[in-house]
Amino acid sequence: MSIGDVTSLLREGILEVLLLAAPLLISALVVGLVVAIFQATTSIQEQTLTFVPKVVAILLVLGFLGGWMFSSLGDYTVRLFQMIPAMAR
Repeated sequence: MSIGDVTSLLREGILEVLLLAAPLLISALVVGLVVAIFQATTSIQEQTLTFVPKVVAILLVLGFLGGWMFSSLGDYTVRLFQMIPAMAR
């Protein structure tokens, strides 16, 4: 196994993590921004007002995209296990 193979393996792993985390992080960011604008315009400073909508948004995204996320992670894991014999040489 060469340095190029290790670099490729690390790059694929980082890309997989970014692809799986991006929908969750983007939804939390958008909801947080909307709630922050709402709080700034109404002068409501309630801590749970920012927390609860973010959790709900993340759960909704997981509900919609969870199947794709798990299948993508499963495919990546299968590819990694298939590479093990080549790494042993």
